[in-house]
Amino acid sequence: MKTIQLRKSSPPRTLLNLKVCDTFFNRFRGLMLTKELAPDGGIMLVGDAESKVNASIHTMFMRYDITVLWLDKDRVLVDKVLAKKWKLYYAPQAPAQYILEMHPDRFDDFAIGDKFEIL
Repeated sequence: MKTIQLRKSSPPRTLLNLKVCDTFFNRFRGLMLTKELAPDGGIMLVGDAESKVNASIHTMFMRYDITVLWLDKDRVLVDKVLAKKWKLYYAPQAPAQYILEMHPDRFDDFAIGDKFEIL
């Protein structure tokens, strides 16, 4: 699984180190059964196209809460949630193609409309 750096385009230019989940198996596994996340780490689930349904997630078999950011095809933040462990369903309010799952303390670092760039 490859790792990328994703940066928020507007100040403060928050930098994230994310593992890219772009295969069925990687998207299926996600963060299930992992022990912890680094404050600047996480994963990026990559969808084939923008969707509300296909961008939904669950947190079953998770050992901790996570911040979830949904980005559209242009990598603009369209929704976010502090996802609690062991919940069946979270979906974005707007269609999304990318799902970022990261440390729960990062929730307040991002706002709807933030744009991200891959370094």
